[in-house]
Amino acid sequence: MKKVGKVLLIVAGSLIGLIVLFFGSVYVVNCISEARESKKIEPYGKLMEVGEKKMNVEITGTGSETVVLLPGFLTGSPVIDFTQLTTELAKKYQVVVIEPFGYGLSESTEKERTLEAISTEIHQVLGKLKINRYTLMGHSISGIYTLDYINRYPDEVTAFVGIDSSVPNQPGGEDNQGDSLKLLGDSGLYRLLTKVTPEMIAYPEVDAHLKEQFRMISLKNMGNSSNVSESKNMKANFEAAKRLSYPTDFPVLFILAKASENDTVGWISLHEEMLSGLTEGKMVVLEGEHYLHHTKSPEIAKLYEEFMTSQSTDELE
Repeated sequence: MKKVGKVLLIVAGSLIGLIVLFFGSVYVVNCISEARESKKIEPYGKLMEVGEKKMNVEITGTGSETVVLLPGFLTGSPVIDFTQLTTELAKKYQVVVIEPFGYGLSESTEKERTLEAISTEIHQVLGKLKINRYTLMGHSISGIYTLDYINRYPDEVTAFVGIDSSVPNQPGGEDNQGDSLKLLGDSGLYRLLTKVTPEMIAYPEVDAHLKEQFRMISLKNMGNSSNVSESKNMKANFEAAKRLSYPTDFPVLFILAKASENDTVGWISLHEEMLSGLTEGKMVVLEGEHYLHHTKSPEIAKLYEEFMTSQSTDELE
């Protein structure tokens, strides 16, 4: 029995040693890879001071009307993510892609990611750019942030376009991952998981070079202080948004992905509720997945142009 116990102790010790060696190797590989990749990430856009940090913004197109694009939660590089949509919209409009703190090439911040903080920072950026009339077009979680923003600055926002955007009452909307994001990023496990399952990163339909840039930026940002705080504040932000609504005469266009109805119970009806009572509300459902702008950018741009043209026609009448 003593021999058996000894053998079990040796086996247990060996297993623990292997586990420690495995996680240690994953951590070291991640540190080395991050150091190498930091030198390969190519700058784009323009860094602007917001408070004590710098936020990255890219502007394309020269149209007289401005569209401000805002990303979904944990989008590695919003500028690259919106490449196809930006290309389409820039044919007619000035397009501003804002990378919030912790996203893309923007710096991370220790400031809590509350609705007020996020809205105020976006407003400061647009103010510095001297842009005071614009459409907000947001993907996913930006539906919550823009709802707050529109209520804070109603005289500046001309319309909102939600690309499969979140709504306050959606089931599971308050779920968050908190410190697990930091663990995934710091330990190197996220890098390993994306190697085993590449589809964990929602790549846009761009060339191989931009996809590699997107991958490196996504890995760099995972678990930074901003997205951990955003995750922890998600429940409170959804709760706060439940007290908000769009102004009755405010133009809202929801462009939803048909597949999301299978992922979130009542997805379409919840958006219909948000439009209820609005004089200028419209919803369109397109075939596709949640990252609708990766596959339907021409359709989104066309729907937006038609929607805004109809608003102008109504005003003339």
